[in-house]
Amino acid sequence: MTALNRVPSLMARAGTASALTLAAVGGSVVVPGLSSDAAAATPATKALQVAASKKGAPYKYGATGPRRFDCSGLTLYSYKKAGKSLPRTAAQQYNKTRHISAKSRKAGDLVFFHSGSNVYHVGLYAGKGKIWHAPKTGDVVRLQKIWTKSVWYGRVK
Repeated sequence: MTALNRVPSLMARAGTASALTLAAVGGSVVVPGLSSDAAAATPATKALQVAASKKGAPYKYGATGPRRFDCSGLTLYSYKKAGKSLPRTAAQQYNKTRHISAKSRKAGDLVFFHSGSNVYHVGLYAGKGKIWHAPKTGDVVRLQKIWTKSVWYGRVK
């Protein structure tokens, strides 16, 4: 794909002036967890972009953004900005998604951490075994490697 062919999608994501500058120098927009221009149109990819844009936002229990988040507040906010509706808690979100295998997971899918049948945490899958999430009190929204095998995956319908 030539730089000129990328201009329309770059303009949509980066703004006219930025896109023309990027096209002129042959650059591209890079967001962790995103892989192609074609994927940019999907709600999952949009939600992932939104979550990544909240890097460094403080954790606050019960917060749903736009400046502070808890884990399910971040996923709810990110998908809402992508045009999809999710319930409030991690467990409710798990029940609302289409459950998928680890092999089927894609960037933007939700990753649910569980103990037995109890879902206690959620994040957005960013690819390469990492998630964007709001970890806990005293922490901030960040990209982190999945630290346990006790996870389930869900795709937002």
